[in-house]
Amino acid sequence: MKLKPTLSRLSRLAAFGALFAHFVHAPAGHAAETPAVIDREVLSRPLPGLSAEEEERFRRGRSLFRQSWVIAPANDVAVDGLGPLYNRLACISCHAKNGRGGAPDKPEERMQSMLVRLSLPGRNAQGGPLPHPAYGDQLNEEGIPGVPGEGRAHLHWHHKQARLADGTTVTLRWPSLSFSELAYGKLGKTLTSLRVSPHVAGLGLLDAVEEKTLLALAAEKKPDGVRGTVNLVYDKATGQPAVGRFGLKSNMPNLRQQIAGAFVGDMGITSPLFAQENCTAAQTACAAAPHGGQPELSATQLDEISFYLANLAPPPRRASDSPQVRQGEAHFAELGCATCHRPQLISGEVAGNPRLSRQSFAPYTDLLLHDMGPQLADGRPDHRANGRQWRTAPLWGLGVLTAINEQRGLLHDGRARTAEEAILWHGGEAETARRRYIKADRTQRAALLAFLQSL
Repeated sequence: MKLKPTLSRLSRLAAFGALFAHFVHAPAGHAAETPAVIDREVLSRPLPGLSAEEEERFRRGRSLFRQSWVIAPANDVAVDGLGPLYNRLACISCHAKNGRGGAPDKPEERMQSMLVRLSLPGRNAQGGPLPHPAYGDQLNEEGIPGVPGEGRAHLHWHHKQARLADGTTVTLRWPSLSFSELAYGKLGKTLTSLRVSPHVAGLGLLDAVEEKTLLALAAEKKPDGVRGTVNLVYDKATGQPAVGRFGLKSNMPNLRQQIAGAFVGDMGITSPLFAQENCTAAQTACAAAPHGGQPELSATQLDEISFYLANLAPPPRRASDSPQVRQGEAHFAELGCATCHRPQLISGEVAGNPRLSRQSFAPYTDLLLHDMGPQLADGRPDHRANGRQWRTAPLWGLGVLTAINEQRGLLHDGRARTAEEAILWHGGEAETARRRYIKADRTQRAALLAFLQSL
């Protein structure tokens, strides 16, 4: 099979830039690639150009991100209020070195950097998932002294062989989920969804993409049966609907709310956006436990950790001049991958931050929801996202993950151990692209994978 760029395909790719240029003024050009230092700090460096005052603010936010929270009351009231129910002690626990999490290999292993979403069929008052009456919307395995943790989740792996057109076989795995030690009664017919923590570099640029850009991308006619839609979610700060962009189903409208949601969901830390402890009516010991203030994470602290994450530099590109990488980039477009994993987005104006304003950048996502087929479906709706839809995962940083994390996994549940496995799980709107990959020869596939490793 020969993959020659067609005029129509190249025309569609060229139209990407024209579409974005229509919505922004004088977009900045792509920065020239500089030699990247690939070490365990590669996702922890700030955007260049911070002032001395901003560098200090960046460090304060970084300290909060790395801080282990403690049970209230404590001598250090700035970091007390853990729980009463929680999963981890610190943000960095799930995002080691700001990198990606992974799934446990055996049922008896604990989930170190992933979690389980829970809900019942139906919607809450804001149109989101309906929490379980006893367990809420997330399984919290841990509890402070006197408060029983909610239970344990266990992954069981199943395997199958995928065969490519040239006879190559690839072993794919997928998980099933079970629970034990449930402290608050049976789960019953509960919708569940496994979620692996993503890396956190470059989030400020994604946050700065304007809503009208995302709406235009959703409205654009696309090839190969690809559609793409925005999720419409609830903005806690304004009390109004907003376009979602963060979370694996784009269920958070902005970076600040995403951070606050993780604090209360993962660590039981309240904030100005989520002021209620994560206790249900059935969890009386949780409701009676001491707290670390109202809220436990102050508005200033939330602002500082938001500043830190917004100003983390995006993952550096490497080896882009390599002939094999260039060839792989052409295959990436020709196979149809770039239809959803967009090679260019442009940010809007960010008040007081020229580093994030009007920037052309390459996250390889459109931030839209796409139907990924039945094999990746979790069956759990989230606002307008149905049980088969997922946000297009940004691909930047894919090639540096091995330098950062021992445990890592791709796709929402960490099932894919390699980029090739992730490709072979694609279905639904990505089915045509997946079939093209299967038919490609070994050299073409190797080039495509080399390109992905350069991101």
